[in-house]
Amino acid sequence: MPNLGIPELLIILVIALVVFGPGKLPNLGKALGTGLREFQRSVRGEERPQADGGRPEEESNRTGA
Repeated sequence: MPNLGIPELLIILVIALVVFGPGKLPNLGKALGTGLREFQRSVRGEERPQADGGRPEEESNRTGA
């Protein structure tokens, strides 16, 4: 695989700017970063932190009983 230097990265950035537009690039970068982070966690076998403090949801809460 060829080495990517500064000129090549700038060309890729300009092409991405033309294709996606300036409004979507921040969202695209955020989504890419989140995806890479999730991939790295799955490769390492780490669990994703829960939004409720890491406590597992009880079975009765899911069934409504």
